[in-house]
Amino acid sequence: MGSTLIHGATVLTVDAENTVHTDGWVAIRDGRIDGVGPQSTRPDTSGFDEVLHLPGHLAMPGLVNAHTHSVMVLFRGRSEGQSLLTMDGWYNSIREPELSLIASDIAPAVALSAAEMALSGTTTFCDQYFFAEEIAGAVKQSGLRAVIAYGIVQLGDEQRGKEELAKATAFLAQQRSADGRVIPWFGPHAPYVDNTEDLLVEEVKVANEYGVGLHLHMACGPEDNEETLSRYGTTASVALEKIGFFNGRIHAAHCLDLSAEDIAVFARAPNASISHNASAGLRSGREGICPVVELRAAGVTVALGTDNVAANNSYDMVAEMRVAGLVASHRERRAQPLSSQDLIRMATIEGAKALGLDHEIGSLEAGKAADIVAFDFSGPGYSETPDPETLLIYSGSGRDTRHLWVGGEMLVRDRQLMRRPYDAIRREYSATYQDFWRRVAEAKKTKEVA
Repeated sequence: MGSTLIHGATVLTVDAENTVHTDGWVAIRDGRIDGVGPQSTRPDTSGFDEVLHLPGHLAMPGLVNAHTHSVMVLFRGRSEGQSLLTMDGWYNSIREPELSLIASDIAPAVALSAAEMALSGTTTFCDQYFFAEEIAGAVKQSGLRAVIAYGIVQLGDEQRGKEELAKATAFLAQQRSADGRVIPWFGPHAPYVDNTEDLLVEEVKVANEYGVGLHLHMACGPEDNEETLSRYGTTASVALEKIGFFNGRIHAAHCLDLSAEDIAVFARAPNASISHNASAGLRSGREGICPVVELRAAGVTVALGTDNVAANNSYDMVAEMRVAGLVASHRERRAQPLSSQDLIRMATIEGAKALGLDHEIGSLEAGKAADIVAFDFSGPGYSETPDPETLLIYSGSGRDTRHLWVGGEMLVRDRQLMRRPYDAIRREYSATYQDFWRRVAEAKKTKEVA
């Protein structure tokens, strides 16, 4: 794969000490980080196939989008006025049109989503949706790293639940990529709301057998706890802990309505984490805000995600860090309860830890995979500062991504995709978009006539 030396940039390592090299270097050899350090320790440039001198840039670990649904770029702008964190809002604006999806829709949609993520600094994402095999194929073509959770929606149909569990199990067995960039998981959509208790127990059992995690939505609103409160007098988190659900690797999205008891459940679990999706939560109109400060104080791993772009409209994880910081200040009624360093860690190493990948990605340390982004700090809005983390989060944008590597492969060079031109991706997507919504309109017309 060759070797690359990045030097002259400000380097955020996001190691345990949050080491920053204001004039630093990162060496890449055969897809891995060979070394990181200040200019005074820089190796000789003659020993590298490529040398990039990047003054005025910030080099750091690639961002980890810990919760999204990449196919749902097809729904961008289609749920205005609807809360996707309610059953009615989700079912009416998303679920019914989804019934018109076909396999050939998936790759063009995922390709566009992956392009938008790469061009805004994301190197890894956690996806949960149907058509998981098609998603995996498109991700492999993009070059990004992804955990792909096979979406399971039961909606009270016991037979459907059994069939989906069998298909998801087959997906686990078939889809792990040789280069480690695609990792299959289970994706029960939501406990009790559309996955029964019996199915959830079976899902954990199979996931543990395969050594993978479960990615699901939790505590999105009051209805998430209605069944368990009526049956057991407890919240869903507490009920799930009692049946052994939290014995597996659990990655829960949203978690807007968590009690102190719920937080304790997550804290006790050996491998439980949360994806805080601040923008999507605010746009949903829900009163609750994920209690990130309390969760982190309890030792719970909290990552950041965009959610789908029907709820968010953007894959920009720099913007997501900004919103997460602002909403934490609002919730806690004090200035910056989450520091810029905290937010950077949540978008990198904590996201990696949530996905069980912190040994491989999330920080710039020798031996780890070379998943790196270089942001250009030379444009308007940037100026001299002792605090590059705050400058990126509160002055910057993911669109300032200049270069990006995954596993040492340069996927973005000078703001251009290297594997496939963005214009070609966009043209194919646009044709798919028009065809999909034509089918949705025809299905709606047929339903009205019937």
